[in-house]
Amino acid sequence: RGREDPGQAGHGGRLKAALAARPGGGGGGLRALLERVLAPAAGPGGGEAAGEALEWCRCLLSGGEPWDSFVQAVRAYDPATLCGLVWTANFVAYRCRTCGISPCMSLCAECFHQGEHAGHDYNMFRSQAGACFAGERNLTNEMFCKRHRIKSNSSVPCVPKDLLMMSELVLPQFIFSLIQHLREGYNEPALDLPSEKDLHKILQVLEPHVSFLEDLTKMGGAMRSVLTQVLTSQQFYKDLSSGVGENACAKKSHEKYLIALKGSGLAFPEDKIACGMQEQGAGTSTLSVQGLAGATATSGQGDSSDEEDQDGGQGVGKRKRVKLSSTTKDQSIMDVLKHKCFLEELLFWTIKYEFPQKMVTFLLNMLPDQDYKIAFTKTFVQHYAFIMKTLKKSHESDTMSNRIVHISVQLFSNEELARQVTEECQLLDIMVTVLLYMMESCLIKSELQDEENSLHVVVNCGEALLKNNTYWPLVSDFINILSHQSVAKKFLEDHGLLVTWMNFVSFFQGMNLNKRELNEHVEFESQTYYAAFAAELEACAQPMWGLLSHCKVRETQEYTRNVVRYCLEALQDWFDAINFVDEPAPNQVTFHLPLHRYFAMFLSKAVKCQELDLDTILPDQEMLMKLMIHPLQIQASLSEIHSNMWVRNGLQIKGQAMTYVQSHFCNSMIDPDIYLLQVILNIINLIKLIYSFSTGLFKVVDLLTMASQHQNTVLDSEHERSMLEGALTFLVLLLSLRLHLGMTDDEILRAEMVAQLCMNDRTHSSLLDLISLEYIKNPNPKSGIIPGSLSFESVLSSVADFKAPVFEPGGSMQQGMYTPKAEVWDKEFDPVMVILRTVYRRDVQSAMDRYTAFLKQSGKFPGNPWPPYKKRTPLHPSYRGLIKLLHCKTLHIVLFTLLYKILMDHQNLSEHVLCMVLYLIELGLENSPEQESDEEESAGGQERCHDSWFPGSNLVSNMRHFINYVRVRVPETAPEVKREPPASTSSDGLASSQNSGTAQVFSLVAERRKKFQEIINRNTSEANQVVRPKTSMKWSAPGATPQLTTAILEVKESILSLLIKLHHKLSGKQNSYYPPWLDEVDLLIHPEIPRYSHGDGMTAVERILLKAAIQSRLNKRIIEEICRKVTPPVPPKKISSAEKKTLDKEERRQKARERQQKLLAEFASRQKSFMETAMDVESPDADIAMEVASSEQHVSEAIYDCVICGQSGPSTEDRPTGLVVLLQASSVLGQCRNSTEPKRLPTTEEEQIYPWDTCAALHDVRLTTLQRYFKDSSCLQAVSIGWEGGVYVQTCGHTLHIDCHKSYMESLRNDQVLQGFSVDKGEFTCPLCRQFANSVLPCYPGNNVERNVWQSHSNKSMQELVQEVEDLQEQLGTFPVSISSETNLSKEMESVMKDIKSTTQKKYTDYSKTPGSPDNDFLFMYSVARTNLELELVHRGGNLCSGGASTAGKRSCLNQLFHVLAMHMRLYSIDSAYNPWRKLTQPLQDKNSELVSEELPEVPVLYRDVSSLLLIQILTMPQPLHREHFTCIIKVLFTLLYTQALAALSVKCSAEDRMAWKESGALKKNTSSGEKSWEVLLGHVISELSKGKIYEEGETEELAVNPDSVECYLQQFCLPFLRITSLLQHHLFGGDLPSCQEDEEFTVLASCLGLLPSFQSAHQFTSASCLDWPVPAFDMISQWCSELASFADRHPDQVKALLIQEPKWDLPRLLQLPENYNTIFQYYHRKTCSVCTKVPKDPAVCLVCGTFVCLKGLCCKQQSYCECVLHSQNCGAGTGIFLLINASVIIIIRGHRFCLWGSVYLDAHGEEDRDLRRGKPLYICKERYKVLEQQWVSHTFDHINKRWGPHYNGL
Repeated sequence: RGREDPGQAGHGGRLKAALAARPGGGGGGLRALLERVLAPAAGPGGGEAAGEALEWCRCLLSGGEPWDSFVQAVRAYDPATLCGLVWTANFVAYRCRTCGISPCMSLCAECFHQGEHAGHDYNMFRSQAGACFAGERNLTNEMFCKRHRIKSNSSVPCVPKDLLMMSELVLPQFIFSLIQHLREGYNEPALDLPSEKDLHKILQVLEPHVSFLEDLTKMGGAMRSVLTQVLTSQQFYKDLSSGVGENACAKKSHEKYLIALKGSGLAFPEDKIACGMQEQGAGTSTLSVQGLAGATATSGQGDSSDEEDQDGGQGVGKRKRVKLSSTTKDQSIMDVLKHKCFLEELLFWTIKYEFPQKMVTFLLNMLPDQDYKIAFTKTFVQHYAFIMKTLKKSHESDTMSNRIVHISVQLFSNEELARQVTEECQLLDIMVTVLLYMMESCLIKSELQDEENSLHVVVNCGEALLKNNTYWPLVSDFINILSHQSVAKKFLEDHGLLVTWMNFVSFFQGMNLNKRELNEHVEFESQTYYAAFAAELEACAQPMWGLLSHCKVRETQEYTRNVVRYCLEALQDWFDAINFVDEPAPNQVTFHLPLHRYFAMFLSKAVKCQELDLDTILPDQEMLMKLMIHPLQIQASLSEIHSNMWVRNGLQIKGQAMTYVQSHFCNSMIDPDIYLLQVILNIINLIKLIYSFSTGLFKVVDLLTMASQHQNTVLDSEHERSMLEGALTFLVLLLSLRLHLGMTDDEILRAEMVAQLCMNDRTHSSLLDLISLEYIKNPNPKSGIIPGSLSFESVLSSVADFKAPVFEPGGSMQQGMYTPKAEVWDKEFDPVMVILRTVYRRDVQSAMDRYTAFLKQSGKFPGNPWPPYKKRTPLHPSYRGLIKLLHCKTLHIVLFTLLYKILMDHQNLSEHVLCMVLYLIELGLENSPEQESDEEESAGGQERCHDSWFPGSNLVSNMRHFINYVRVRVPETAPEVKREPPASTSSDGLASSQNSGTAQVFSLVAERRKKFQEIINRNTSEANQVVRPKTSMKWSAPGATPQLTTAILEVKESILSLLIKLHHKLSGKQNSYYPPWLDEVDLLIHPEIPRYSHGDGMTAVERILLKAAIQSRLNKRIIEEICRKVTPPVPPKKISSAEKKTLDKEERRQKARERQQKLLAEFASRQKSFMETAMDVESPDADIAMEVASSEQHVSEAIYDCVICGQSGPSTEDRPTGLVVLLQASSVLGQCRNSTEPKRLPTTEEEQIYPWDTCAALHDVRLTTLQRYFKDSSCLQAVSIGWEGGVYVQTCGHTLHIDCHKSYMESLRNDQVLQGFSVDKGEFTCPLCRQFANSVLPCYPGNNVERNVWQSHSNKSMQELVQEVEDLQEQLGTFPVSISSETNLSKEMESVMKDIKSTTQKKYTDYSKTPGSPDNDFLFMYSVARTNLELELVHRGGNLCSGGASTAGKRSCLNQLFHVLAMHMRLYSIDSAYNPWRKLTQPLQDKNSELVSEELPEVPVLYRDVSSLLLIQILTMPQPLHREHFTCIIKVLFTLLYTQALAALSVKCSAEDRMAWKESGALKKNTSSGEKSWEVLLGHVISELSKGKIYEEGETEELAVNPDSVECYLQQFCLPFLRITSLLQHHLFGGDLPSCQEDEEFTVLASCLGLLPSFQSAHQFTSASCLDWPVPAFDMISQWCSELASFADRHPDQVKALLIQEPKWDLPRLLQLPENYNTIFQYYHRKTCSVCTKVPKDPAVCLVCGTFVCLKGLCCKQQSYCECVLHSQNCGAGTGIFLLINASVIIIIRGHRFCLWGSVYLDAHGEEDRDLRRGKPLYICKERYKVLEQQWVSHTFDHINKRWGPHYNGL
């Protein structure tokens, strides 16, 4: 940047001097120059010209200085304390709830980490755009960030005048040129859509200009204040932009600007304004058509010429702002919008262009300047209406919404500023008006109640405006400013505003009306209900909670009165508009009554916090009755919906019922509704009326008859029961909920929490989510802030225990859960609260099941308990009226009837009904009214009859009242009719109603009509049309129903006697109830006895009787009397055959259910036992069919079971059996390192992981070195490959016939079900245990294992055995399965060999210099065996100390694998001249022959890998191998190994030590045991090797040599070989591995392998005593050493490197991860990818090697493979374990499939945070990481993780 040519620089300098000399004159010349420079950018050569213009500007600003030094100079004068960093998409920001004052306060990561936030409640979040608040004085606490402490003004020097002088001259011109570009570029679109392409083009051209401005803002406070001056100065704007002057270009641009202004038209089309004014004048919220027409005419604004513009498009005319107010005094607000400065016009264009990101960022970057902030906020408010219009038209309203909110959050979060703008710019008026007009564009006529004449309008939820939530930026701003106390108070004081707001809310009242489909299923299920619920929550409820949060103290009473007053006015208007009289229209329901809810919540607040008297704010009774109907209708509809009466409306209606009670909505919907009903019932005295309404709405009037049969005119019988349950449940909720009736906030929180926890154990975050208590919540929901969690945490810890995250062996990982404490179940479990809060019915059941389990476990109650009764919180005095409901005859009659019917086994009454009835009785006893005197009536008064059923209204006394006869209306067919009524009863006062079971005088329906007529004096005729005249006694059922007739039923019961009989019925025993107080007198004094608190129905009855007895002596006496009479339960006089049938049916059903349960249990236990044998990875003793029990020793052939056809039999050549196996390539072995500490994942630039100390890398290097100096074919037999990309074979142990398997695969291929595996690649799941597999390994016919394992050693000498081995190797032809004749078995063996080869990639099998040479295959085959042995060793923990046939052995298929490999290895003959066996067992005669040959020499024996030699020897022998030959081979190889150890040791000694050993060895050389003493042998090796140049090359690290350490070194050197050999022996010959201590592992293994002739005691044991030389030791050693010596002569530098150093590998480990996830996240989420140098969108890191990769990144794709897939092949041979940085989740790639494994980082509450949505601090969970590592090492990802999917190479 600072590169200007000297001419320009000089020019700048001169300019500066000139200007300084005469300040007045310089302006003109400069201006001309700038116009010349800045104009052409719009011309054809746009790009270069613009660049040049910017260079000029830089040069001018800096006055010819280099630009960078100018920037430095300006920065020095930065006084700003505010960080003000602005960010865009996907930036990681922080919020700290402990420090932030406002909820939407965010910090950039740098400021956050500078502050001290340890232990605070903060979270990290992905922000799409925003700005850092650090240092904002009234938003953050002082301690926020070290960089932004308030600096005192003295420390910042003041800015020298000449530094910024040029800037002040250049910038106005520059900004003007920017505005000119914007004007030029904007073409008012013709009626079609704005051409987005053009807009984008202009924006691209302007990008450098805006970036330049942005750079200026980053120069700090000094430059920002210059910019502010330029942007807000009206003078500059007048001079430059007025379009006056000679410049034609400027003129043209000014014209375009005027056109654009006109095009934007008014904020709202005129007719709407007029209509709004007229509406206000009329004081109603109803739009009438005539009004609309009249308004346009009379409004006096004739230029409303935009007829086409009904959708809020462009109108023509001057732009006006609108304030709706009851009078039109404020015409001044409707001023024409004039832009007075650059800032205003810039914002205008920003909006026009739909908020381009760059512009937004620039405007926000300026905010740290206080003057600018105020000016900008005012400008923003001024354009608010215009913003709304643009937003409505926008095609990408989502991005635009986000950008608007990111600006407004910055402006309105500051209380000071919000208050100022509210006062100076009428912010509230503007906002409310804008919202109102926005919604007015999508109104439709309401169809609620009276479709034809309704004048009410509601929003149409199907419109895009609501469906896409387009309104949320505006609503969110509104909620944001209402969170400031000062602003909210202004709102609550302003009556005009409240009227407008209630108007706005009434648009939502009754939206999304549902009509019940009665005939056929609805064709199209509309999903508009989402929009409706969201709109009510966001646009109505959230502002309401915001306002309520400011009404907490007594002084705020006035506000509440205001809100309630205008709310009631709006409601009255609404009732009028929908023509509501007294009956709701049937079969329709709306869940949206925001006005009712405003009313309810403000009432609640008034009583709870402001000590207002209810009566002073409630309206009259008529209004209350009206208010009650719609909420009641919702409750009844809920019950109907759950009773499946709305099924024809489709699933969406169920969805609505669930959403209504769902955790985010319940506080704003169902709770206020129920509270409102409670308040109204508390006041109104027409109790009978209420019950009549409820039964009418719930349609269960007809059920409440005493008769045994009845007709229900409205309901089918299947709906009847659930509707009755619904009605009773609703009654219980209504009478027992205390949420707004006296509970404190903490009690509410506790109750909510207990209810949620009782349903299910919950994680911390789901609890926070489920309990959205608005009254504890911070009022701003968009900020994602959770309630003041302090009380939350303390309540949580008092009600719940934390269950730490656990793992099941199956691999499913649990999160940390909270579970209720025992005492909570005991004392606080409240079924009522649970019912209120459950979305699904099954949750109630789940809570009861958990309760039952608790009682069983704690021994409190063994059977099936009933829901417990929980004592209610006392009522707030204002609501005592509710108790009347419990003490009214109507309720008692209903209870009596139901009890009687239950006792008589009426078919439609469930246990649930009984439960609710008892609950209501108990509630009544708990809340008895104060005056209850026993002597109220004499005891003899029982027989006396009153005008009705019961004498008084008090439940306590009514309980004991006997009812003798009831007159019922029944169909003539009913059994009651046949009996003669007893003569004694005349109809005196016991007359009955036709179907409500109450006495005749008491007909519910008649009562309702009568009372209503009194209240509402309207003509009855109209009202009677609404309601079917049920009261007529001559009513007869339509159709063929039998005639009704009156019968008199003999009852002779009281509630008490019914209860006692019920007790007998429940217990199934006669006279089971005995009054407990007769035994324990003090029961009556201390009634709180725990034994009654839990139990079933009997307990409940006992508890009620006890309470009744306690409350009245009379009751006590009567109970005792009844018990004395010992009445048998009265059976119904006759059971009709139909009822008998249903009874039998029930019984049969019950029995069938029990049988089914038993069967299921049996099946489950069988399944369990099978799973244990087949699947349990942990249990070593699981028996598997493949293993032949040891008792069958004499059986020569192994028997296999085929899991497909179920037959058992041996495997034959014609019909071979195979093991189900999974072949997978594995590089786990290659990841071993020789350090015990695992590598850490790098989290800084300095840390790096280098792969060259891994096992794979070292083996690779060794092979390449060998191939450089030795003959290729012999190199390929001197080592093993397969450390990387080796093939691992594992089996589940099940066998099947190979032909059965083929047909099984065919059926899978035809099965079109989407499986998680690909059948074409040969993948399948084991038919028995469903374990994943991809091949079948044929079982070799014949005996499974040679059984004579421990036969005594044969007496053949070593020499004979050596000879036999050699002969066996010579005769290749004798392979039992003859190769010449193709059998099924050999075919299968070939195909499985092909599978094995194709499992791994070509690069892992081809190591020879001549591609495709047979040596390659040979090497590959024995390496497969090696890989599987080594891996088994790793699974056993790296050693064999544990012994036993461990699990790996159980599952192992090595035996079968060996046969397959051996058969193929025998195809390759080993040229006898090169047979390594000879070299090991015979001294060569001619030593010179080697040197003559031209080609490279063979690999010296001492360089060969002994384990590889072992496998080559064994696999090339004819199978089955004899035990003695096996031992012989081991002995020979051990001698070689021992020599290698000595040679390696000798290289490590110092020269003096070597001399010493050489001599001491030579002395003992001739003793008898010389060949078995390491000293002698070491001496010999040293002397032999000294002949070459081996010891000359510089010294290696020295080993302190004393005899003990030498012995130890030798044992360690030989152990790996002994372990592999022991495993091999175990698999080939059976027999268990002995277990031992670590220090004796060598001796135990040696004796087990037969190397130790007789087991000696440990203290004198030396490793050398295992040696058994086939030929004299010294000859052999000399021969082997001479090969090295001759090699050393040629390449002295390589000799030592190739001598096998001590192979000490640690077990393979994944990288060690840091404790805190943030460490990883901060480093990697900004790290650039090494391939494409961009910051990847989805960064990931490999947990095996630490490589950083782009997940799904197209940038790093190679030949259609994305980077992760590619890396998984290179690093893990197809298995990759990646940590996704942005999601904290681990993803596993296995071949062509992948799965999400889960996260190893959990938060403080033991939960994952996938995708970092909650952004809580995460910590490593070591146990989970162990599990992951375990699955990786044991290759069990495929078996344990269930959800796999194909990745199509796209990861």
